[in-house]
Amino acid sequence: MGEFLIAAMPLLLLLAALFLGRYPGCETAMRLAERFAARRRRGTVARNWRRPHPPTVRTPHGGLLIALGLAQRPPPLAA
Repeated sequence: MGEFLIAAMPLLLLLAALFLGRYPGCETAMRLAERFAARRRRGTVARNWRRPHPPTVRTPHGGLLIALGLAQRPPPLAA
């Protein structure tokens, strides 16, 4: 029982802080967000960047290739 309480103590402390209206790490997260936003504003240059299009697949790959390799002809219909 003692090992369980020792292992659960960080979770219980976090839940108690959240219950009391404290959000641990909130200030750090806000500082990081501001730093990334400033870096993005500073480094943004008008570019004609477009997301690359995925290649067109003409042959079966992966699971479809295995499925086609293992496929068998179904039994004939009974007349």
